[in-house]
Amino acid sequence: MTEDEGETGGSSAPCFAHLLVDGQPVDAETARDVSRFRRAERARLVAARALSSEERDRATAALIEGLDRIVTLEAGMNVAAYWPIRGEPDLRPWMERADAAGARVLLPVVVEENEPLEFHTWRPGCRMTRGFWNILVPADGERHAPDLVIAPLVGVDDELYRLGNGGGYYDRTLAQLAPRPRVIGVGFSGCHLPSIYPMPWDVPMSELLLSDGTHKKR
Repeated sequence: MTEDEGETGGSSAPCFAHLLVDGQPVDAETARDVSRFRRAERARLVAARALSSEERDRATAALIEGLDRIVTLEAGMNVAAYWPIRGEPDLRPWMERADAAGARVLLPVVVEENEPLEFHTWRPGCRMTRGFWNILVPADGERHAPDLVIAPLVGVDDELYRLGNGGGYYDRTLAQLAPRPRVIGVGFSGCHLPSIYPMPWDVPMSELLLSDGTHKKR
């Protein structure tokens, strides 16, 4: 169950006017409306990023060039990226360059459902295994806290709130990281929304980078 699907608790008794989600009081009717809106927009935007191989290659190359402009890779820094799923930009060539530059590259790992992510070390050619939802994760990676998080977007709004895949894992994790890392949301162009109607648990990103060259800081 995703956070969007579960945040309203559809079987709640009529007298239960408010729900607690990650310790936050939420009006049930508002949460249902926002959940429905996000599910519809998520489906639309995931379908829209079904690019041709040529378009995807160009857009991904543009994103990698953009990361090269705005991120200075240094030996010893902890850089959290991601393993691409559902048509997300494939930044593994950039991850390999980060590793070659001496950065410690991390991948997000779901250790327990509906709990914060952990970030485990990844190296090119390292042994991978299937984690939650069959996503590949490092089999023997060590846990580290990231200095920089590269987060994939399904959508993004004017205030740099991120629409993701619906599990709420990045928000849940970022809210608990101290100090909070630099967070750059990356995505293909055309994923902008005026608002995702932020809820109390949503955490905005530090920066936005899109394949059309858009770079915005909060």
